[in-house]
Amino acid sequence: MLNYYQTVNISTAAGYIADTSIFVIYTGGTIGMDYDKEGKHLKPFDFQQIIDKVPELRRFEFELTLLSFDKPIDSSDIKVHQWLNIARVVYDFYNDYDAFVILHGTDTMAYTASALSFLFDNLAKPVILTGAQLPIGVPRTDARENFITALEIAATKRKNGLPMVPEVCIFFDTLLLRGNRARKVQSNNFTAFASENLPPLAVTGIEISYNESLILPHPEERFDIFSKMDENVGLLKIFPGISQKYLEHFLSTPDLRGIVMETYGSGNTPTDDWFIGALKEAVDSGIHILNVSQCNGGAVVPGMYESGRRLQEIGVISGGDITPEAAITKMMFLLGNEPDPQLIREQLGISLRGEMSLR
Repeated sequence: MLNYYQTVNISTAAGYIADTSIFVIYTGGTIGMDYDKEGKHLKPFDFQQIIDKVPELRRFEFELTLLSFDKPIDSSDIKVHQWLNIARVVYDFYNDYDAFVILHGTDTMAYTASALSFLFDNLAKPVILTGAQLPIGVPRTDARENFITALEIAATKRKNGLPMVPEVCIFFDTLLLRGNRARKVQSNNFTAFASENLPPLAVTGIEISYNESLILPHPEERFDIFSKMDENVGLLKIFPGISQKYLEHFLSTPDLRGIVMETYGSGNTPTDDWFIGALKEAVDSGIHILNVSQCNGGAVVPGMYESGRRLQEIGVISGGDITPEAAITKMMFLLGNEPDPQLIREQLGISLRGEMSLR
């Protein structure tokens, strides 16, 4: 955990008393990169100088405070303990601010958003993750637009004064997506994220158009966080030609407690006796197996085909239309916090934070 926090107040148009306060957490990623003095190499820039890069911030009527991690994290290096650190920072400042914006690298942003959605219990304020495909220091960067719009969304309130979006989201390009429904789908254009199984919570243009019927309800209970995740999970992607030796080696991973299995189409796998038998042996030994589709859209439909029926019979759990990113983090979350194996099975198959369609 972080032992202390160094924060910076950003000078905006808001006076001493602002209607809305937003806490910005810079974890790392392309959004915070700039060229060195020679203009040859990219390096992290000092976020205390953010107003020079995004002068539009001066026009905002809300209070902005920034916390920058001492050592920026390349998102490909993100670890479970860093998810717990981010969750803890939000918890520690939760009562002091109205909303939170997290600046993060794009490669693992969907994993982080999913993990945070499970770690937060009764979240009643916006937590918006955003980033950029191009560094903030280049002329055509998308960083400024993404950052500015994420702040506007975080500050938006309903007519009753409650936050418009009391959940963990990703904002990128023109789309506000539920964090645990999003996936990175592009590396070479600005529309980097998509949510095939849930429409955007908002679309930006001249105005920001919210799909309020899809946004999670405002909770009444007290906000809290969970502080544990179990890393003893694995991702098994089914492919033509997968061998018995490969599968058995994977299933014999020491201390393995949970598997997210990416299957074909609506949840199909090979039907060889050795394949089904190996999975059954794993389930019988106490390993939880969650079946998710390799397709970006659609869902696992248990029993639609013979292979799906056999998986259901041996105790493989259907993940419905959950994304692999949400499935992995949900598995880590449940294994870390729920001691009852039967409750783990039940909760893997239902929606906890809007990560699956209700069924």
